[in-house]
Amino acid sequence: MMIKLASTSILVAPLALAAGMATAGGLAEPVATPAPVTVAPAPVPMGNDWTGFYAGGQLGFGQLDSDSINDEDDPSGAIYGVHAGYNYDLGNIVLGGEIDFDGTNIEVDSPATDVDSVARLKAKLGYDAGLFMPYVTAGVARLETSGTPLDGDTDGAFAGLGLSYMATDTLIVGGEVLQHQFEDVADNDGVDIDATTLSLRASFKF
Repeated sequence: MMIKLASTSILVAPLALAAGMATAGGLAEPVATPAPVTVAPAPVPMGNDWTGFYAGGQLGFGQLDSDSINDEDDPSGAIYGVHAGYNYDLGNIVLGGEIDFDGTNIEVDSPATDVDSVARLKAKLGYDAGLFMPYVTAGVARLETSGTPLDGDTDGAFAGLGLSYMATDTLIVGGEVLQHQFEDVADNDGVDIDATTLSLRASFKF
């Protein structure tokens, strides 16, 4: 009987010891380490939204060139005016239309003529480069002159280049150079005038 109790004790002792170690945390289960989480960088905007109406003013310089003008130097002077238009941003490409009007103080000595104003109807094609938008423009123009014999309105065409910068969400500044052609000025056959204008512009975007 004593032999049986001793054998039983020998078998039970290791089991009890193992149970005690497990209870005390000696045989703790391994803890899984979570995999690192990779956060994708936020997308960086590459363009800017030029869509919307705008209106403003311009100030610049104009010069005439014509075989029919007998002045020693090509007539030139200040130009100043207003403009209004609309741009539609398609992503990289910006389409737009604009009307503008310039008064001038350009005077021709011979024949004695004042260049009173130039009005334009523009089409614009620009590139959305973020805060900057370079563009090309072309359209029709109307020149108004006064003085004999160049007294009246003359329709013509123009083309040019421009650059706009969006200084704030509502303020756009820039510059523009345009080349104009007018033929048979004030219904005088063979009297053709080329005009170049350079202007600085400021617009408010709505």
